[in-house]
Order: sequence, then C-alpha cells, then structure tokens
Amino acid sequence: MKNPTKALLIIIISFGMYFVLDDLYFKSIRKWLFELTNQLGISHMITYAISGIPLFLGGLLISRKSNFFKNFGLDKSVSRGFLFALVCTLPMYVGFSFVFDFNPEISLDTILISVVSAAFFEELFYRGFLFGLPFKKTILGFVPSVFFGALYFGMLHLYQSNELKELLGIFMITFLGGILFAWVYVEWKFNIWIPIFLHMLMNLSWELFAVSDNALGGIYSNVFRLVTIVLVIAFTVLYKKKNAIKFEINKKNILMKK
Repeated sequence: MKNPTKALLIIIISFGMYFVLDDLYFKSIRKWLFELTNQLGISHMITYAISGIPLFLGGLLISRKSNFFKNFGLDKSVSRGFLFALVCTLPMYVGFSFVFDFNPEISLDTILISVVSAAFFEELFYRGFLFGLPFKKTILGFVPSVFFGALYFGMLHLYQSNELKELLGIFMITFLGGILFAWVYVEWKFNIWIPIFLHMLMNLSWELFAVSDNALGGIYSNVFRLVTIVLVIAFTVLYKKKNAIKFEINKKNILMKK
C-alpha cells in the first residue's frame, strides 16, 4: 500500500476490532470448542486463530495476497529462527537444570497454551502486525511503532500478580521483552520466526523447571535470562558486523522515517 495514512488507519481499526472481539468472546469461544474437542490446549490455539481474523484481514487489505506471509515475516527461514533461538536460550536450560527442580505438573495443555500459543500468536499479532506493519508501511520510526505493542504486551501479563511491586516488575520485564523481540525481528530481516522461537523456548524453560509463578522470577532465573538476552544482542551485532550488513534501525528511522 502506497498510502501510509491509509495503512495506519487499517492497522488501528483492525487491532481495535481484534481487541474488542478478543476481550468479549475469547473465553466463550474457547469454552464452546472445549466442549466439542475435550482438549483445552487445542481449543485455546483455535480460539487464538479465530480472534486474529481482523488482523489477518487487515494484513490482506494493506497489501496484495502474495505479500500476506511477507507482511507478517512468515516467509523467512524457520530453521534459522529455531537454531538462533536454541543457541541463545541454552544458558537458561543449563542454568535452570542446576538451580531448579523439574516441574512435575507440566502437561500437554501447559505446553500448548503457555508455550506454543503464547509464543506464536503473541509474536505474530504484536510484533508481526502491531509493530511490523506500522514500521514497514508508514512513516513511523522504531520508537513510535514499537511502543504500543510493547505496552500492550506488558499489560497482558499483569494478571500474574496482585502485589504492586511484582506488578511493576512483571510489566517492565515484559515491556522491555517486547522491545527486544521487535528489535531482533527487524535486524534479522523481518524474520518473525526469530522472536517466535525465542519466546517459545524461553517460556518452555520457565515451564519445564519450577522457576516462578510469574514472568518476574527471582535472582537466579533473571541471571540466566540476562545471559540469554546478552547472547541475542551480541550474536545479532556480530553477525551484522562480520557480514558487513547495515543495521536496519538507525538515526534515520528511530523516530520518524526521513
């Protein structure tokens, strides 16, 4: 779409429709599907896909059908995304295996809901659509494009606690995580599989071991998580410098595109 104002309007309306429909009907649709399938994890995934229909339609309106997967970053290398994420998250798995006990309560539903669905759909919706399309299709730079997606991503996790200090910590961790996932998505040529697998494997490590009941975690969990974050940034920077690839995010597009 050549008209950036029209593209931004479609993005706002599409996400607004998604937000309303998700808030009003997600639980009831999942309950109905669960009654049909008797499988909570599968019902959750299907409901996520249904709730994302306004976003999928918005993506189609913004560009031709042939560019639909490209718009969301789904046309890039899946194997590269997985291998990059696996290497970067290894410190969390190794560290957690020494510090924490294995979680005996982990189940298929937990993996499908908290690992697979959370990673795939949240990255597709908030990084691929809410951040990626404004950044690629409008004059908005990185900061204004990433802000609302990261803000909403942080707010999504506030159900995890009722204590003010924990709520602030959970919000900051997930808000900054949203910015990191958006940054790595852009710098790896809009490969959405990079943040999807990072998100997925980080969540899996959290569920596989008895780390914490919320995203904030404790001292040990955050030490190993910090190592993973450092590796994500370091490997990205080293790859670009070694191959003489320019950084996608720079002073020309940090606020508004020139």
